[in-house]
Amino acid sequence: MKTHPFPALRGGAFALLAALLFGVSTPLVQLAGRGVGAFATACLLYVGAALMGAALRRPVEREAALRREDLGRLALMAACGAVVGPVALAWGLQHTSGTGASLMLTLEALFTAVLARVLYGETMDRRVRTALLLLLVGGVALVVDRGLSGHVELAGLLAVLAATAAWGIDNTLSRALAERDPGQVVLVKSALGGVATGLLAFAATEHAPPFAQGLALLGIGALGYGLSLRLYLLAQRAFGAARTGSVFAFAPFVGAVVAVALGDRSVTWGVAAGALLMLAGIVLHLLESHGHPHEHEALEHEHAHAHDDGHHDHAHPPGSAPAGAHSHRHRHEPRRHAHAHTPDIHHAHRH
Repeated sequence: MKTHPFPALRGGAFALLAALLFGVSTPLVQLAGRGVGAFATACLLYVGAALMGAALRRPVEREAALRREDLGRLALMAACGAVVGPVALAWGLQHTSGTGASLMLTLEALFTAVLARVLYGETMDRRVRTALLLLLVGGVALVVDRGLSGHVELAGLLAVLAATAAWGIDNTLSRALAERDPGQVVLVKSALGGVATGLLAFAATEHAPPFAQGLALLGIGALGYGLSLRLYLLAQRAFGAARTGSVFAFAPFVGAVVAVALGDRSVTWGVAAGALLMLAGIVLHLLESHGHPHEHEALEHEHAHAHDDGHHDHAHPPGSAPAGAHSHRHRHEPRRHAHAHTPDIHHAHRH
């Protein structure tokens, strides 16, 4: 059977790329969104993401399409992740430093991991718990440091904290859709979010930004929110919601570096200490290798898969077996084996 001693690395690569794109977007939104209302900013970001989702859709024979019963979950994801999250972030970025806001976003991993444990029973061994504790302590150090800088900055940081909580809920809800076509998920979620924030911007009488500024926000949304979300969903498919959230916590460090490069000089010893604690938590989590004898119950479902991973050895009619990854409804027979694994869709067993 095809296996790897560190199976988290494959999903980690997707999550890391998603983190790089989203991390760069945070200080860029602060720069491009100056003078633009929070609702209008969020609307432009998610219109850009929806356009990227439309461009990334795959044929139904390659990826499982969304179903009617998924719409309720997508609507809730859009409310949390495409309305509350970006609006709170946009307001927070206008009332705190780009560096502090970027690092605070690391706590999104904590919210995601806890919810993934509660809702999906994803494993959290000593290594994972230690990593999350480091993230939490680092976030507390950052809040204390920023709080000493003044009330207004603390208020902005708390708004960013609210954004991380909303995105943590969004991330956990999206785990159930990770086996669907990620381009289609990005398209529908972002379109819902764009429409909702657009209506709120109209109700709040927020003005449209100049053409160049609006185009910049659309581009940031396409890459930092649209393409990033697609990679995030692929990471969740590979190794679950909690671990994806933990690796994605690298994004704030990217954002902090970019913010400093753009002229932010708010880095203090408190910020540095919080950053080091959070970085230690991420590294510890990436090196996880979890393996033991486990049982697979009979299961029938549909998602993109290949026949070389040790779990998809079903037969196709002669001459109809597709090459590479493909999608169709298939059945898994019960089996028992042992190998290193992560809590993907085939390894959601309890411990």
